Amino acid sequence: MYYIVYGMAQDESDEPGSPEKWEVQLRKGSLELAILASLWGQKLYGLEILRQLENGSDLIVSEGTVYPLLSRLKALGLLRSEWVESDAGHPRKYYSLTPLGKQRASDMARSWTRFSASLNSLLVPLGKEK
Repeated sequence: MYYIVYGMAQDESDEPGSPEKWEVQLRKGSLELAILASLWGQKLYGLEILRQLENGSDLIVSEGTVYPLLSRLKALGLLRSEWVESDAGHPRKYYSLTPLGKQRASDMARSWTRFSASLNSLLVPLGKEK
């Protein structure tokens, strides 16, 4: 299992250059896109975003990682936030995409699709070797 904690990647292996460390870095690098995608068409509060990432992509992200990233995305004008009173007692801060955030998510998704398709074509021979 891989965790992204406080902006630093941690895994179960301390070996430099290990495949596990590479995968953690790959997941860390795609976190912004994953957060923007999780907010596509819906408003979510922080813990819902964390659950969405875990359930939809296997990204296990700590609150200490996601909240600063949400603040940065908001400062860039990609997200808006609003406090909403809750039946559970305390208000919750809900996040949603701005028009600029939707554009950024779309652009990033196109780049991801192009990149992953080209990389997949390079990987075809690897799947044939067994």
